[in-house]
Amino acid sequence: MGKSWPALDVHVPGCDPQLQELVLAELDDFQPTAIQEPDDTPKVRAFFANADARAAAARALGAAFGAHVFIESVDVDDEDWAARSQAQLRAVTVGRVIVAPPWDVPEKREGKGQRAEGTVVIVIQPSMGFGTGHHATTRLTLLALQSLDLKDRIVLDIGCGSGVLAIGAVMLGARAALGIDIDPDALGNANENATLNAVRASVHFEERDFRNLTTAADIVVANLTGGLLEKSAAKLAELVSPGGYLIISGFMESEEAVMPALERFLELKNVDQEDEWRCALFAR
Repeated sequence: MGKSWPALDVHVPGCDPQLQELVLAELDDFQPTAIQEPDDTPKVRAFFANADARAAAARALGAAFGAHVFIESVDVDDEDWAARSQAQLRAVTVGRVIVAPPWDVPEKREGKGQRAEGTVVIVIQPSMGFGTGHHATTRLTLLALQSLDLKDRIVLDIGCGSGVLAIGAVMLGARAALGIDIDPDALGNANENATLNAVRASVHFEERDFRNLTTAADIVVANLTGGLLEKSAAKLAELVSPGGYLIISGFMESEEAVMPALERFLELKNVDQEDEWRCALFAR
């Protein structure tokens, strides 16, 4: 029998977008491995690393929102996830980076619809690990990385998911990258992707909580959630070496407290946005 993923379906009244944002903020405390927000239904599906985390999240949602939301525990088949959610993915171009699944890698030669000289192609095997290039926050973060001189830099990718940002940093010139995540399945996917891109010598992945890290890096990337970014502002700043940079994404325009929390410790250099999603670059 194949692996299944513990998930919660949270049905939120479609007429109350603010309630959906509150639900997402509450879920953030339980570090879901992925969140789906289908366009055709007022439902949020949150995936968790284990059933205990799912149960704790369900209890918290029930206590916070009561009858205002309907919560249903589901187990999503791994094969079903891949078939329905990601099998149709195609390559995505982000600046001079192309993020492509193995079945849609552009040809190396020049020509219409093929990659130009100087383009970096990152091959990502879609899985539960967040980061296929199809979410605005991944694209924004990749653009921010391209705005920096990465030569000889050490990069720390917090909440690395598929490993796309750590892998991309090295392929863009960084000397080495460390990706950390609390989800072992995401790390398995990240290591698979490092092999696909032939960067295993320069990119390493570890199962760790960034709040326990003590070693700083030249460039820190944190594509997390607004609530976690705000609560962890001091720690994120601490992980940036003097003269280094912090790139944050995963927060929305409506989450106005995120950037001021970081500005207490670092200098804001740039803000970029795609739809409601934001990405900010800070310097130390």
